[in-house]
Amino acid sequence: KLFVRFALGAPLLFILGHITENIDDFLDRGLSMGEIGLGYVYLMPQYILWAFPLAGLVASVFTVNSMTSHSELVAAKSGGISFHRVIAPIIAIGFILTGVGLWMGTVVPHATRKSAETFREQDSRKEWRQQFVYQTDEGETLTIQRLFAESSSVEEVLLESKNADGTIRHVWADKGFFTPTIGWTFHDGYFRTIDQSGESEAYRFDRYQPRGLVTPPEDLLEEPREEEEMTYDQLTKQAEAVHRSGGNPRGLLVKREQKISIPAATLVIILFGAPLATTAKRGGAAVGVGASLGSTILYMVLLRIFAAIGTVGGLPPFWAAWVPNLLFLIAALFLLRRVRT
Repeated sequence: KLFVRFALGAPLLFILGHITENIDDFLDRGLSMGEIGLGYVYLMPQYILWAFPLAGLVASVFTVNSMTSHSELVAAKSGGISFHRVIAPIIAIGFILTGVGLWMGTVVPHATRKSAETFREQDSRKEWRQQFVYQTDEGETLTIQRLFAESSSVEEVLLESKNADGTIRHVWADKGFFTPTIGWTFHDGYFRTIDQSGESEAYRFDRYQPRGLVTPPEDLLEEPREEEEMTYDQLTKQAEAVHRSGGNPRGLLVKREQKISIPAATLVIILFGAPLATTAKRGGAAVGVGASLGSTILYMVLLRIFAAIGTVGGLPPFWAAWVPNLLFLIAALFLLRRVRT
C-alpha cells in the first residue's frame, strides 16, 4: 500500500516542477488546458518509473520501522522467526516490482514521444534542411549541404563508404533527385576510390545511382529523437550510427544501460531499506523520512556522477550505469549481515 501510494503521489511533484518551468512555453505555443493535461498523462509512465526506487525505499523503511516500533520484530524473533524470514515477502515484492519496472521501460519511450507531440515540442515539419550528416543502415555517411523535400532533391552531396577489403569510396555530386521506384540518383559529380596502399582513381559522371540508397527525403528531414524517447534497441542503433560517423556514443550507451539498471534499483534499494529501518528503534516517522530522503539523494548523486564518468570514458558504459546499484547492494548485504536475526 505504501509503495502504490508513493509511486502514484510522487509524479505530482514532478508535474508541479515541470509545469512551473515550462508554463510560459505552453502559453506561447497556444496550448489549451486539455492539451496540457493530456501531455502530462503521457508523461505519467516516465514519472512513475522514476519514482519506483524511491517508493520502494520509503515503503520498506516505513513498513519495517513500524514493525520495529511496535515490537512486532521482537515478537517474531521470540517465536523463532528470523528477521530475514520476516522480510522475505518484501523481497519477493521487490522482484515483482523490478519486473514491472522493466516492462514500463518499454512503454515509456512511446508515451514520452506522444507527450512531446502533444506539447508541440517538436518543430513543425520542415520542407528543407541544410548542412547535416546522415548515417545509413549500411554504414555509409551521407553529407548534404541542402535538402528540399517538396522537389525531392539535394544540392552538394557527398557519399562516403568503406568496403570489406578496406577500399574507401567517395561520391560527390552537385545535385541529386529521389524517386520512390529507384531511390536516389546523383548528377554532375565524380566517383573516387582509395585502396589500402593509398592509390586512388577518380571518374567524372553525368548520372550515378548509388546501390541501396533508398531513404526518402521525409526521413532525412527528421531530427534525432531525445534519449528518453528511444527504446533499448533504438539507443543501440543510434550509438552505432554515432560511432560509425566518428562521434562519441558513450552517453547514449550509458542511457541504454540505465534502461535496465534503474528498474533493477527498486529491488536493490528495498534490500537496503529493510535492515536500515531497524537501526533506529526510536524516532518513528521522522527517522523514516530522514533515512529515505538521505538515501535517495545519495543514490541520485551517484547515478549522475557515474553517468558523467561513463560519458567521458572513465568507466565502461555498463559499469557507469550499474556501480550505484552495486554500491547500494554491498551496503544492503552489510546491513542484512549486521541485523539481529
